[in-house]
Amino acid sequence: MATIKMGFQMKKLALLAAVAFTAFNAQADSITGLYNTGIGSTTDSHYTVDGHASYITSNGSFPLDHWFANNDTSKWITISDQQGATYDPSSNGTYTWTLNFNIGSQYDASTASFSGHFGADNSAKAYLNGQEIGYTGGFGTNDFSSFLTNGGFRAGNNEFSVVVTNYAQNGGNPTGLRVEFDQSHVAAVPEAETYAMMLAGLGLLGVVARRRKAK
Repeated sequence: MATIKMGFQMKKLALLAAVAFTAFNAQADSITGLYNTGIGSTTDSHYTVDGHASYITSNGSFPLDHWFANNDTSKWITISDQQGATYDPSSNGTYTWTLNFNIGSQYDASTASFSGHFGADNSAKAYLNGQEIGYTGGFGTNDFSSFLTNGGFRAGNNEFSVVVTNYAQNGGNPTGLRVEFDQSHVAAVPEAETYAMMLAGLGLLGVVARRRKAK
């Protein structure tokens, strides 16, 4: 009878361990603070360019007849309120857009990941905390390229940046950036009770395995 009771308790704890393990892996959320470009009316409050405000473009004005049209998901951003202004007439220009976001202490930064796609006039590289995660070479519908990473995140403050290169041209030479995040994921740090439940169940499973091996 004692053997039956012991077996029942072992099965119960094993079940609890399985439930705890599932809960351990299920506590996940999207990363807060990852914004597509163009949120706002005139300026984008999330992206800065070389430390200054970035400006949101509008359809119907140059260069939006060349750039992939804005929509409700994202919009192009530029370095001034004159979206069609010409820059870099004699040498390439480089512009760095920055988006800061925070992974709070309730999350495990080592589990974080995100992906998205972006375009630029003329080309750009995307970075997470200084590590390159993607490249794009154009601004048309078919030129948008992917960026993704499942590592390199830090607990607390993080920086997503895009360095845009505008090729030299004397006239008709605006520059801009467009970013859309597709998905993001970060797991919550399990509560102490979840850890204890899982460890207790795993410990008991180890005892069972050793007893079976000894028989």
